[in-house]
Amino acid sequence: MFSFCIPTEFVFGTGCFKELHKYNLPGKKALIVITNGKSIRNSGYLAELENQLSLAGKEYEVFDGITPNPTTDSIMDAAKTAKDSACDFIIGFGGGSPMDSAKLIALAATNPGNIWDYCQKGSGGRKLPTNQPLPVVCISTTAGTGSEADNSGMVTNPITHEKLGIGFQSLFPVLSVVDPELMRSVPPRLTAYQGLDTFFHLAEGYLSKKANYFNEMFSITGIEKIGAYLARAVIEGNDLEARENVAFANTLGGFVMSTGKLLSQHSLEHILSAYHPNLPHGAGLILISRAYFGFFIDKGLCRQKFIDMARALGNKNASEPQDFLSALDKLLEDCGVSNLTMSEFGIKAEELPAMAKEVRESLAPAFECDPTLLTIEDCAEIYRKSFK
Repeated sequence: MFSFCIPTEFVFGTGCFKELHKYNLPGKKALIVITNGKSIRNSGYLAELENQLSLAGKEYEVFDGITPNPTTDSIMDAAKTAKDSACDFIIGFGGGSPMDSAKLIALAATNPGNIWDYCQKGSGGRKLPTNQPLPVVCISTTAGTGSEADNSGMVTNPITHEKLGIGFQSLFPVLSVVDPELMRSVPPRLTAYQGLDTFFHLAEGYLSKKANYFNEMFSITGIEKIGAYLARAVIEGNDLEARENVAFANTLGGFVMSTGKLLSQHSLEHILSAYHPNLPHGAGLILISRAYFGFFIDKGLCRQKFIDMARALGNKNASEPQDFLSALDKLLEDCGVSNLTMSEFGIKAEELPAMAKEVRESLAPAFECDPTLLTIEDCAEIYRKSFK
């Protein structure tokens, strides 16, 4: 048995961004949430969004203080800006960081206290919202997080170094716009990181104990798209066919998260980037992926599903679970990211045992959907095998 509701209007396709003024925008004044980088301004995308809002007769305010790993402080600063500027809806414009942040800003803008009060994990306050959040619009300029299709956002508590998700049904975007044209300017390395984040959403969802007919369908279709098109998008960013197919896989990854649950791979990574904010999330997942999936293969678990994923990645003759690891290695090599090391991101071997203990104890629910329950020692071993 399964049940889900994704109450979001999706607009998908090349060129749809420049039709934004025709869509049903949910308020009179938007807080546009972007990162503190320069690309979205230099590309002209922000100017076009402002133009689209003007054509729609909407006012707007821009908040550009979101970092690649958003913090509770930046969420609260943005929520204050939304309230002080009388914004009645939030637009998350960019990749996963601004889209995730938009949802949490929408929550913090209408509810008392700190956003961490509403985190249901770790040291979070476990409060429930008393007021409806502001409506959220997501406009994706990357293909990595699937945030346009889920109801949660990741945030780091800089005091405790916890990087956790906060999610409620009320945080689903009311409108999500996915235009592959906006993704052409993403550099090759970031395209690889983001596309592989998408892949791991799909693979984890497929192996999860919460997998069901819907998200298995989404997962395999998305994995096929990643296998056929991600390396092309990395090599030639202007390949719109590749960009569109990877963007579609990414949105499917969001559906996978909204109709099932991921494995603990994401939690194992989140603690790495919580302590090392310069580590891109996708890169962290790449670093631990071979040891992580290899752990379950060595245990003889999910045999047919690993074979299915190897075939979906392009090895039509796959007949053993190890073929999945070979297909994963090829995908990483084709995308130019097979030789990443923890050391280059400042991670030290002596940190890893404590991280394994912290993630396993503070995020115990994240391990409940794994094919078998990982121990602290198992987590430490996965980190150890991944270190170089």
